[in-house]
Amino acid sequence: MEMIAQFIYRSILQGTPLLYGATGEILTEKSGNLNLGIPGIMYVGAISGVIGGFFYQTNSDYIDPFLAVLIPLLCCLLGSLLVSLLYCFLTVTLRANQNVTGLAITTFGVGFGNFFGGSLIKILDSDVPYLALVKIAKAYKTTPDFASDLGPIGTIFFSYGFMVYLAIIIAVIASVVLKRTKVGLHLRAVGENPATADAAGINVNRYKYVATCLGGMIAGLGGLFYVMDYSNGIWSNNGFGDRGWLAIAIVIFVIWKPSLAIPGSYFFGALYILFNYINVPMTYIPIIQMLPYVVTIFVLVATSVRKKRENQPPQALGLSYFREER
Repeated sequence: MEMIAQFIYRSILQGTPLLYGATGEILTEKSGNLNLGIPGIMYVGAISGVIGGFFYQTNSDYIDPFLAVLIPLLCCLLGSLLVSLLYCFLTVTLRANQNVTGLAITTFGVGFGNFFGGSLIKILDSDVPYLALVKIAKAYKTTPDFASDLGPIGTIFFSYGFMVYLAIIIAVIASVVLKRTKVGLHLRAVGENPATADAAGINVNRYKYVATCLGGMIAGLGGLFYVMDYSNGIWSNNGFGDRGWLAIAIVIFVIWKPSLAIPGSYFFGALYILFNYINVPMTYIPIIQMLPYVVTIFVLVATSVRKKRENQPPQALGLSYFREER
Protein backbone atom coordinates (compact mmCIF):
# COMPACT_ATOMS: atom_id res chain seq x y z
CA MET A 1 0.00 0.00 0.00
CA GLU A 2 2.84 2.37 0.84
CA MET A 3 4.44 1.75 -2.56
CA ILE A 4 1.15 2.51 -4.33
CA ALA A 5 0.78 5.71 -2.29
CA GLN A 6 4.29 6.77 -3.24
CA PHE A 7 3.60 6.04 -6.91
CA ILE A 8 0.46 8.19 -6.83
CA TYR A 9 2.32 10.89 -4.92
CA ARG A 10 5.15 10.99 -7.48
CA SER A 11 2.65 10.89 -10.36
CA ILE A 12 0.84 13.96 -9.02
CA LEU A 13 4.11 15.82 -8.56
CA GLN A 14 5.20 14.84 -12.06
CA GLY A 15 1.83 15.79 -13.52
CA THR A 16 1.47 19.20 -11.86
CA PRO A 17 3.73 21.16 -14.27
CA LEU A 18 1.90 19.39 -17.10
CA LEU A 19 -1.43 20.54 -15.62
CA TYR A 20 -0.27 24.15 -15.51
CA GLY A 21 0.96 23.98 -19.10
CA ALA A 22 -2.13 22.18 -20.40
CA THR A 23 -4.57 24.55 -18.67
CA GLY A 24 -2.74 27.56 -20.03
CA GLU A 25 -2.65 26.13 -23.55
CA ILE A 26 -6.35 25.23 -23.46
CA LEU A 27 -7.26 28.84 -22.63
CA THR A 28 -4.98 30.01 -25.42
CA GLU A 29 -6.34 27.59 -28.01
CA LYS A 30 -9.94 28.40 -27.10
CA SER A 31 -9.22 31.90 -28.44
CA GLY A 32 -7.99 30.43 -31.74
CA ASN A 33 -4.27 30.88 -31.01
CA LEU A 34 -2.10 27.77 -31.33
CA ASN A 35 0.82 28.59 -29.06
CA LEU A 36 3.62 26.08 -29.63
CA GLY A 37 5.77 28.40 -27.57
CA ILE A 38 4.43 26.93 -24.29
CA PRO A 39 7.66 24.96 -23.63
CA GLY A 40 9.68 28.17 -24.02
CA ILE A 41 7.27 30.17 -21.87
CA MET A 42 7.54 27.56 -19.12
CA TYR A 43 11.33 27.90 -19.32
CA VAL A 44 11.11 31.70 -19.09
CA GLY A 45 8.68 31.47 -16.17
CA ALA A 46 11.03 29.10 -14.37
CA ILE A 47 14.21 31.14 -14.88
CA SER A 48 12.42 34.42 -14.07
CA GLY A 49 11.34 32.98 -10.73
CA VAL A 50 14.85 31.61 -10.17
CA ILE A 51 16.38 35.04 -10.85
CA GLY A 52 14.03 36.71 -8.36
CA GLY A 53 14.62 34.02 -5.76
CA PHE A 54 18.38 34.07 -6.32
CA PHE A 55 18.79 37.78 -5.63
CA TYR A 56 16.48 37.62 -2.63
CA GLN A 57 18.30 34.63 -1.12
CA THR A 58 21.80 36.00 -1.71
CA ASN A 59 21.01 39.46 -0.36
CA SER A 60 19.05 38.49 2.74
CA ASP A 61 20.30 37.21 6.07
CA TYR A 62 16.81 36.01 6.97
CA ILE A 63 14.45 34.38 4.46
CA ASP A 64 10.87 35.40 5.12
CA PRO A 65 8.62 32.53 3.87
CA PHE A 66 6.02 34.94 2.48
CA LEU A 67 8.56 36.92 0.47
CA ALA A 68 10.33 33.71 -0.54
CA VAL A 69 7.11 32.66 -2.24
CA LEU A 70 5.93 36.06 -3.46
CA ILE A 71 9.09 37.36 -5.17
CA PRO A 72 9.77 34.34 -7.42
CA LEU A 73 6.04 34.05 -8.11
CA LEU A 74 5.72 37.65 -9.29
CA CYS A 75 8.94 37.40 -11.33
CA CYS A 76 7.65 34.22 -12.96
CA LEU A 77 4.32 35.82 -13.87
CA LEU A 78 6.04 38.93 -15.23
CA GLY A 79 8.50 36.97 -17.38
CA SER A 80 5.75 34.71 -18.75
CA LEU A 81 3.54 37.71 -19.45
CA LEU A 82 6.21 39.54 -21.44
CA VAL A 83 6.93 36.52 -23.65
CA SER A 84 3.19 35.93 -24.15
CA LEU A 85 2.75 39.57 -25.15
CA LEU A 86 5.53 39.13 -27.70
CA TYR A 87 3.73 36.11 -29.14
CA CYS A 88 0.44 38.05 -29.27
CA PHE A 89 2.05 41.05 -30.93
CA LEU A 90 3.55 38.87 -33.64
CA THR A 91 0.53 36.63 -34.29
CA VAL A 92 -2.47 38.84 -33.49
CA THR A 93 -1.26 42.33 -34.39
CA LEU A 94 1.24 41.49 -37.14
CA ARG A 95 -0.58 38.26 -38.13
CA ALA A 96 2.59 36.20 -38.34
CA ASN A 97 2.34 32.45 -38.80
CA GLN A 98 1.41 30.96 -35.43
CA ASN A 99 3.31 27.70 -35.85
CA VAL A 100 6.56 29.39 -36.79
CA THR A 101 6.19 32.04 -34.09
CA GLY A 102 5.46 29.44 -31.42
CA LEU A 103 8.50 27.36 -32.34
CA ALA A 104 10.64 30.52 -32.34
CA ILE A 105 9.33 31.41 -28.86
CA THR A 106 10.24 27.93 -27.62
CA THR A 107 13.76 28.19 -29.03
CA PHE A 108 14.12 31.66 -27.53
CA GLY A 109 12.75 30.59 -24.14
CA VAL A 110 15.08 27.61 -23.78
CA GLY A 111 18.07 29.72 -24.83
CA PHE A 112 17.00 32.53 -22.49
CA GLY A 113 16.73 30.14 -19.56
CA ASN A 114 20.03 28.42 -20.24
CA PHE A 115 21.88 31.71 -20.72
CA PHE A 116 20.71 33.33 -17.50
CA GLY A 117 20.86 30.07 -15.57
CA GLY A 118 24.47 29.62 -16.63
CA SER A 119 25.20 33.25 -15.79
CA LEU A 120 23.88 32.86 -12.24
CA ILE A 121 25.98 29.73 -11.78
CA LYS A 122 29.05 31.71 -12.88
CA ILE A 123 28.20 34.52 -10.44
CA LEU A 124 28.37 31.98 -7.63
CA ASP A 125 31.65 30.65 -9.03
CA SER A 126 30.29 27.18 -8.31
CA ASP A 127 32.12 23.95 -9.07
CA VAL A 128 28.82 22.17 -9.86
CA PRO A 129 26.74 22.83 -13.01
CA TYR A 130 23.58 23.80 -11.15
CA LEU A 131 22.09 26.50 -8.94
CA ALA A 132 20.52 25.64 -5.58
CA LEU A 133 17.82 27.79 -3.99
CA VAL A 134 17.17 25.47 -1.07
CA LYS A 135 15.93 28.16 1.32
CA ILE A 136 13.45 29.50 -1.24
CA ALA A 137 12.28 26.02 -2.17
CA LYS A 138 11.57 25.23 1.47
CA ALA A 139 8.79 27.83 1.48
CA TYR A 140 7.24 26.29 -1.65
CA LYS A 141 7.40 22.75 -0.28
CA THR A 142 5.77 23.48 3.08
CA THR A 143 3.12 20.84 3.81
CA PRO A 144 0.56 20.40 6.61
CA ASP A 145 2.05 18.94 9.80
CA PHE A 146 -0.66 16.30 10.11
CA ALA A 147 0.06 14.73 6.70
CA SER A 148 2.68 12.34 8.07
CA ASP A 149 0.24 11.08 10.73
CA LEU A 150 -2.34 9.88 8.20
CA GLY A 151 -0.27 7.21 6.52
CA PRO A 152 -0.99 6.55 2.81
CA ILE A 153 -4.01 8.88 2.89
CA GLY A 154 -1.81 11.74 4.02
CA THR A 155 0.80 10.87 1.41
CA ILE A 156 -1.72 10.91 -1.44
CA PHE A 157 -3.82 13.95 -0.48
CA PHE A 158 -1.92 16.23 1.91
CA SER A 159 1.81 15.89 1.23
CA TYR A 160 2.18 18.66 -1.33
CA GLY A 161 3.16 22.30 -1.46
CA PHE A 162 0.53 24.92 -2.20
CA MET A 163 1.25 25.01 -5.95
CA VAL A 164 -0.17 21.51 -6.46
CA TYR A 165 -3.52 22.64 -5.08
CA LEU A 166 -3.28 25.96 -6.93
CA ALA A 167 -2.97 24.09 -10.24
CA ILE A 168 -6.20 22.20 -9.53
CA ILE A 169 -8.02 25.38 -8.50
CA ILE A 170 -6.93 27.21 -11.67
CA ALA A 171 -8.06 24.29 -13.86
CA VAL A 172 -11.47 24.18 -12.15
CA ILE A 173 -11.92 27.96 -12.47
CA ALA A 174 -10.93 27.83 -16.15
CA SER A 175 -13.47 25.07 -16.75
CA VAL A 176 -16.26 27.01 -15.03
CA VAL A 177 -15.42 30.22 -16.88
CA LEU A 178 -15.40 28.50 -20.27
CA LYS A 179 -18.65 26.61 -19.68
CA ARG A 180 -20.75 28.83 -17.45
CA THR A 181 -19.92 32.49 -18.07
CA LYS A 182 -20.53 35.08 -20.74
CA VAL A 183 -16.79 35.70 -21.01
CA GLY A 184 -16.24 32.01 -21.71
CA LEU A 185 -18.97 32.01 -24.35
CA HIS A 186 -17.37 35.00 -26.09
CA LEU A 187 -13.94 33.38 -25.91
CA ARG A 188 -15.19 30.17 -27.49
CA ALA A 189 -16.98 32.19 -30.17
CA VAL A 190 -13.71 33.96 -31.02
CA GLY A 191 -11.95 30.61 -31.36
CA GLU A 192 -14.68 29.04 -33.47
CA ASN A 193 -15.53 31.89 -35.83
CA PRO A 194 -13.83 35.25 -35.17
CA ALA A 195 -15.65 36.95 -38.06
CA THR A 196 -19.05 36.11 -36.58
CA ALA A 197 -17.86 37.11 -33.11
CA ASP A 198 -16.59 40.42 -34.49
CA ALA A 199 -19.91 41.06 -36.21
CA ALA A 200 -21.65 40.43 -32.88
CA GLY A 201 -19.61 43.21 -31.28
CA ILE A 202 -16.98 41.07 -29.54
CA ASN A 203 -13.49 42.55 -29.54
CA VAL A 204 -11.62 39.64 -31.13
CA ASN A 205 -8.10 40.96 -30.63
CA ARG A 206 -8.71 41.79 -26.98
CA TYR A 207 -9.96 38.28 -26.24
CA LYS A 208 -7.01 36.74 -28.07
CA TYR A 209 -4.53 38.92 -26.18
CA VAL A 210 -6.08 38.32 -22.76
CA ALA A 211 -6.58 34.57 -23.19
CA THR A 212 -3.10 34.02 -24.60
CA CYS A 213 -1.39 36.11 -21.93
CA LEU A 214 -3.32 34.46 -19.10
CA GLY A 215 -2.59 31.08 -20.62
CA GLY A 216 1.10 31.90 -20.85
CA MET A 217 1.25 33.09 -17.24
CA ILE A 218 -0.45 29.90 -16.05
CA ALA A 219 1.97 27.80 -18.08
CA GLY A 220 4.89 29.75 -16.63
CA LEU A 221 3.78 28.69 -13.16
CA GLY A 222 4.38 25.12 -14.28
CA GLY A 223 8.02 25.92 -14.88
CA LEU A 224 8.30 27.63 -11.49
CA PHE A 225 6.72 24.63 -9.77
CA TYR A 226 9.14 22.24 -11.42
CA VAL A 227 12.18 24.14 -10.15
CA MET A 228 11.01 25.27 -6.73
CA ASP A 229 8.97 22.26 -5.66
CA TYR A 230 9.65 19.18 -7.78
CA SER A 231 13.41 19.81 -8.10
CA ASN A 232 13.82 21.22 -4.56
CA GLY A 233 15.04 24.61 -5.83
CA ILE A 234 17.69 23.16 -8.14
CA TRP A 235 18.14 24.83 -11.52
CA SER A 236 20.22 23.06 -14.15
CA ASN A 237 20.32 23.97 -17.81
CA ASN A 238 18.11 21.80 -20.02
CA GLY A 239 16.78 20.12 -16.89
CA PHE A 240 13.12 20.72 -17.72
CA GLY A 241 13.12 18.10 -20.47
CA ASP A 242 10.14 17.65 -22.78
CA ARG A 243 7.43 18.53 -20.25
CA GLY A 244 6.31 21.58 -22.22
CA TRP A 245 5.61 19.43 -25.27
CA LEU A 246 3.81 16.88 -23.12
CA ALA A 247 1.58 19.67 -21.82
CA ILE A 248 0.57 20.50 -25.39
CA ALA A 249 -0.06 16.80 -26.05
CA ILE A 250 -2.34 16.64 -23.01
CA VAL A 251 -4.54 19.36 -24.53
CA ILE A 252 -5.40 16.91 -27.30
CA PHE A 253 -5.71 14.02 -24.85
CA VAL A 254 -8.31 15.87 -22.72
CA ILE A 255 -10.14 17.20 -25.81
CA TRP A 256 -9.69 20.86 -24.84
CA LYS A 257 -11.45 20.56 -21.46
CA PRO A 258 -9.64 22.00 -18.40
CA SER A 259 -11.60 19.79 -15.99
CA LEU A 260 -10.29 16.67 -17.74
CA ALA A 261 -6.77 18.11 -17.70
CA ILE A 262 -6.54 17.35 -13.97
CA PRO A 263 -6.79 13.53 -14.19
CA GLY A 264 -5.20 13.62 -17.66
CA SER A 265 -2.06 15.35 -16.39
CA TYR A 266 -1.71 12.96 -13.47
CA PHE A 267 -2.20 10.03 -15.82
CA PHE A 268 0.61 11.32 -18.02
CA GLY A 269 2.69 11.90 -14.90
CA ALA A 270 2.15 8.25 -13.99
CA LEU A 271 3.17 7.12 -17.48
CA TYR A 272 6.24 9.35 -17.28
CA ILE A 273 7.58 7.61 -14.17
CA LEU A 274 6.15 4.13 -14.76
CA PHE A 275 9.49 2.66 -15.79
CA ASN A 276 10.82 3.33 -12.27
CA TYR A 277 8.18 1.09 -10.70
CA ILE A 278 8.10 -1.96 -12.96
CA ASN A 279 10.73 -4.60 -13.40
CA VAL A 280 11.58 -4.85 -17.10
CA PRO A 281 14.85 -5.27 -19.02
CA MET A 282 16.69 -2.04 -19.80
CA THR A 283 16.05 -2.49 -23.53
CA TYR A 284 12.29 -2.05 -22.97
CA ILE A 285 12.50 1.15 -20.92
CA PRO A 286 12.54 3.49 -24.00
CA ILE A 287 9.33 1.81 -25.19
CA ILE A 288 7.67 2.48 -21.82
CA GLN A 289 8.85 6.09 -21.93
CA MET A 290 7.10 6.46 -25.30
CA LEU A 291 3.70 5.63 -23.79
CA PRO A 292 2.53 9.26 -23.22
CA TYR A 293 3.06 10.06 -26.90
CA VAL A 294 1.54 6.80 -28.11
CA VAL A 295 -1.56 7.48 -26.01
CA THR A 296 -1.80 11.01 -27.45
CA ILE A 297 -1.64 9.70 -31.02
CA PHE A 298 -4.32 7.13 -30.22
CA VAL A 299 -6.64 9.79 -28.77
CA LEU A 300 -6.03 12.12 -31.71
CA VAL A 301 -6.96 9.36 -34.16
CA ALA A 302 -10.01 8.38 -32.10
CA THR A 303 -11.38 11.93 -31.84
CA SER A 304 -10.76 12.53 -35.56
CA VAL A 305 -12.61 9.37 -36.55
CA ARG A 306 -15.61 10.06 -34.31
CA LYS A 307 -15.84 13.68 -35.51
CA LYS A 308 -17.92 14.68 -32.50
CA ARG A 309 -18.00 18.47 -32.66
CA GLU A 310 -17.50 19.15 -28.95
CA ASN A 311 -14.38 16.97 -29.00
CA GLN A 312 -12.75 18.83 -31.86
CA PRO A 313 -10.37 21.80 -31.63
CA PRO A 314 -11.73 25.32 -32.27
CA GLN A 315 -12.42 25.74 -35.99
CA ALA A 316 -10.24 28.85 -36.31
CA LEU A 317 -7.34 27.37 -34.35
CA GLY A 318 -4.01 28.47 -35.78
CA LEU A 319 -5.56 30.90 -38.28
CA SER A 320 -4.88 34.63 -38.24
CA TYR A 321 -7.96 36.82 -38.32
CA PHE A 322 -8.14 39.44 -41.05
CA ARG A 323 -11.05 41.76 -40.35
CA GLU A 324 -10.95 43.05 -43.91
CA GLU A 325 -12.00 39.60 -45.15
CA ARG A 326 -15.12 39.53 -43.01
